[in-house]
Amino acid sequence: QVQVVESGGGLVQSGGSLRLSCSASGITFSSYDMSWYRQAPGKERELVATITSDGGSLNYADSVKGRFTVSRDNAKNTVYLQMNSLKPEDTAVYYCNALKRLAFSQVLTYWGQGTQVTVSS
Repeated sequence: QVQVVESGGGLVQSGGSLRLSCSASGITFSSYDMSWYRQAPGKERELVATITSDGGSLNYADSVKGRFTVSRDNAKNTVYLQMNSLKPEDTAVYYCNALKRLAFSQVLTYWGQGTQVTVSS
């Protein structure tokens, strides 16, 4: 049974920091690209950051570049999102996603349940 579980969300003041964690079980973690998405009320879910399976490539949404850092520890089956200089517009539910590309353009993908991040002004 695959489980993807986020933790570390909470309430923080503008300019503050939070570190999100996402642990995955039931998969070969080191074979999966890991991403963080977020969804604010009334808005579509958006990609925040991605780290490839070996950690060799990182990508960020323009809105978080220079403030957020994604990292992973394959020995612990965990991916992290360090969020600094938080702004009220970062308020959202943050979701962790695991994705593995298969042959013929198919993918295996799993989602966590999300963790709420609220940034007060």
